[in-house]
Amino acid sequence: MNAPLRASEADTLRNDLAAAFRICHQMGWSESVGNHFSAAVSEDGRQFLLNRRWQHFATIRPDDLLLLDSSDESALEGPDAPDASAWCVHGTLHRRRPEARVILHCHSPYATALSCLADPTMVPIDNNTARFYGRTAYDMEFGGIADAEEEGERLAESLGDKSVLVMGNHGVTVVGQTVAEAFEDLYFFEKAAQTLMLARASGAPLAFLPDAVAQNTADGWRAYRGMAERHFEFLKSQVSG
Repeated sequence: MNAPLRASEADTLRNDLAAAFRICHQMGWSESVGNHFSAAVSEDGRQFLLNRRWQHFATIRPDDLLLLDSSDESALEGPDAPDASAWCVHGTLHRRRPEARVILHCHSPYATALSCLADPTMVPIDNNTARFYGRTAYDMEFGGIADAEEEGERLAESLGDKSVLVMGNHGVTVVGQTVAEAFEDLYFFEKAAQTLMLARASGAPLAFLPDAVAQNTADGWRAYRGMAERHFEFLKSQVSG
């Protein structure tokens, strides 16, 4: 059975996803009228919300979000068709990873800089970098604009069971159960990437955390996952209206 969301849940999801775009712009992470966020509305992930083609993040409101079905072969036809790259990537990820309810992709500065290193591994050197210990996947097969179905399939395969995908020479994609959860990881991954890039820029050797300490830190973050809802509520209050 593929039960749809209740009306109240659907409205909340639309409101939260729309707010995430505006928050992303406020953070300085939007890029012209590109990049995409999406959220599944069906259990199998085939039906999902996605931003319209070439609409600036700062302007997106709940009613602007497209409701798409990855099984609809005519989705890329007509004047209201989504961006082809968004369709190929988000549609495939939602279909292949239905448990990934929310998918956020952007080119935030430090995460993108990290993705451009020959070795973009998020190594544990502090609390925030260790947050992602064992939770980050990497795709190093950048081939330009991801507008072919095989690109989406490869990214889904690369993501596996992780919650963050560093896309080599490209940026970052984060998945989560809720908009707040996914956005919190996007926020902390950018902070972690900033710390790591600044530390590397010093030229001094890094003080890596031992594996056991890094794992303990990552596990310890679980008790603080409730921060996401509180933080997101505050961020939404800053972009309301």
